[in-house]
Amino acid sequence: MIGTLIIIVVAVAVLAVALGGIALTRSRRRSGGATAAPPSAPTTAPTKPPPQATPAAPVATPPATPPAEREAPAEPEAEPLGAPPSYRSRLGGVRGLFSGAVAALRAGRIDETTWESLEEALIRADVGVTTTGVLLDELRAKVQTKEISGGDDLLQALGTSIRQLLDSVGSRALRFDGRADHPDVWLFVGVNGVGKTTTIGKLARRQSAAGQSVLLAAGDTFRAAAADQLAMWAERTGTDIVRGAEGADPSAIVFDAVQRAAARKNDLVLADTAGRLHTKVNLVEELKKIRRIADRDPGNVTEVLLVLDATTGQNGLTQARQFADAVDVTGVVLTKLDGTAKGGIVIAVERELFVPVKLVGLGEGPDDLVDFDSEAFVDALLAVD
Repeated sequence: MIGTLIIIVVAVAVLAVALGGIALTRSRRRSGGATAAPPSAPTTAPTKPPPQATPAAPVATPPATPPAEREAPAEPEAEPLGAPPSYRSRLGGVRGLFSGAVAALRAGRIDETTWESLEEALIRADVGVTTTGVLLDELRAKVQTKEISGGDDLLQALGTSIRQLLDSVGSRALRFDGRADHPDVWLFVGVNGVGKTTTIGKLARRQSAAGQSVLLAAGDTFRAAAADQLAMWAERTGTDIVRGAEGADPSAIVFDAVQRAAARKNDLVLADTAGRLHTKVNLVEELKKIRRIADRDPGNVTEVLLVLDATTGQNGLTQARQFADAVDVTGVVLTKLDGTAKGGIVIAVERELFVPVKLVGLGEGPDDLVDFDSEAFVDALLAVD
């Protein structure tokens, strides 16, 4: 009996639960079937889209130039010659030797100390003992005859004496005949290391700028670097060059250069030669041979230029004497004159050898090889500023 009641109670409970679930489902369907809260309204009103701007009128764009029609870049112009350096700006070293003597002369007194100071300055500047003695003897005589009465007069007389000595050797102009089909030949001689090859390169630049057609002859076949260096200058200056193998006969190189210059209507041949000691008889004889061959028709040797290093002082004078006797030197190129206390070698060379200094190097730049100017040289030598 009791079991039956329990079964009935359980059945009633199950039925009640089922009926409650059905009622809940129907209630959800009536309310839209959502149990979550409805979405809240947006906190910010939607922004209206900005009004579209009126399209501007199209701008005409020029058509791009096709690559093939674009203007080609201009050819680089040849580097123009620069202004030559001034003697005053480059002769500070040698001028410094005279500063004490010049200052004493400006003070107006002439005594034994004055003469000693002048003598020391001239000798230290490599004017040479002989030339120094000649200059001072001449000045002493003028003081004794009252032609010179004070320090300023003595300084002026010294400058005049040096200028007269320098100007007594003749023309300093480089000789250029310019004969048709007979190219002028300038030979360069000297010992190793004085700057022959660089001098030739600078002259090639200068003469080309003056309108002459230049050809270089690499006659220094004993030093491979010399031909390479000259080839660099040829490229730099736009000039032709004739060179041979290392150890080739330099006379043959110079001969070929002269023949080519005549055939191509070149005006000027600048011929390098191997550096050689003036004491080596066989090498000096070879130099004589080069000189003879360069002067054969159609060649026309108009200059034999001895290149000297100003810093060598009196040794340069010895070199000049030996080369002058061997190959009839027509002029001297004095390199490295800037910043050296040996500038007086100019005076010694011209007085003792009677060979004009035609060119001087006042620096390492391509335009620092200039014509020698005796007036500017003496002015820089004795200037006090």
